Amino acid sequence: MPTAVYILGLSVFALGTSEFMLSGLLPPIAEDMDVSIPSAGLLISAFAIGMVVGAPLLAVATLRLPRKTTLVALITVFGLGQVAGTLAPNYGVLFASRVVSALACAGFWAVGAAVAIAMVPVNTRARAMAVMIGGLSIANVLGVPAGAFLGEHLGWRSAFWAVGLASAIALVGVLTRIPHIPVPETRPRLKRELTIYRDRQVLLSIVVTALAAGGVFCAFSYLAPLLTDVSGLDKSWVSIVLGLFGIGALVGTTIGGRVADAHLFGVMLSGITASTVFLVALALFASSPVVTVLLAFLLGVSAFYTAPALNARMFNVAGAAPTLAGATTTAAFNLGNTGGPWLGGTVIDAGLGFASTAWAGAAMTAVGLGVAAVALRLSRRTPGDGHVVAGSPATTPERDDRECALPG
Repeated sequence: MPTAVYILGLSVFALGTSEFMLSGLLPPIAEDMDVSIPSAGLLISAFAIGMVVGAPLLAVATLRLPRKTTLVALITVFGLGQVAGTLAPNYGVLFASRVVSALACAGFWAVGAAVAIAMVPVNTRARAMAVMIGGLSIANVLGVPAGAFLGEHLGWRSAFWAVGLASAIALVGVLTRIPHIPVPETRPRLKRELTIYRDRQVLLSIVVTALAAGGVFCAFSYLAPLLTDVSGLDKSWVSIVLGLFGIGALVGTTIGGRVADAHLFGVMLSGITASTVFLVALALFASSPVVTVLLAFLLGVSAFYTAPALNARMFNVAGAAPTLAGATTTAAFNLGNTGGPWLGGTVIDAGLGFASTAWAGAAMTAVGLGVAAVALRLSRRTPGDGHVVAGSPATTPERDDRECALPG
């Protein structure tokens, strides 16, 4: 695997820490900004909305720009967004800073994923994406619990300062280690790239990705108050449990990345099924601290076990437009990360309690599982439906068979 792919993964560590650390910071942010916890939870949705809008928007806007220059600009804007959040005097400014940071984060994900995919053979795409997603997993292992720890002992703003510093380190890595990637001689045409949205498999992939991610983060976004108010754990446990979720995410990414290249749909179906089961169990046993802690770890495994397959599947079916494929996957994940916390906040505001977020999340993943099954059935009916990135080795019949195979 090229060193540059690992640099992209390290950069994603900073992005991922910022995206997910608010799950452990909602109570102090709500208190400092004088808003309710569900209102503070909208900051998570604000970031996700920025990702949904920013991924395709910036993918299109930067389509003809040098890839390295684009990555440098985006990580710089992201870091400045963290500083703005740190200095935010009120909720409105903090909200705006999250949206700006998310726009830059989305663009980096979209362009970075396309760069990573372009540097590896088609039969190692899932592994390349696993390296990038591994940065997200490490963010959950180290960055998110560290953010919760800083928030508890030094105030939530210190966590934002730390992410700003991590962004600066990522900028140095991109400047020194990512090679110059020239603009293609044949310039991409937007109209041709947009034709990927006529493919029903692309649309199905968007729906599956959004529901699989949204279901897990419907519950995860409110994990901190669930741990303290329902499971009865001390607030010092929040950072520990978030760390366990992150360890699970790292385990899931590692396994999923290795298996998905050979059993893409098998990983998707088994991972989403597992997430559904774990969410139902969390809803039923949230009052048990031991079970809740275990399920937090298992949800990390199942959610991130599925992620490399979801990413690779989009690149397979939208191969004519690799940058837009990366943007679409990013947007789909964050469409779920927008809808999930929103749905969770809605059921909490309805007086159903924090544990009800797991029921709502399970409903989302169950629907996602059904849509994934439909996509598999259509894929088997349409030989060679998986497309590859232009310039990549052609997909062989054996590759298509592996994509549709189930583990075992």
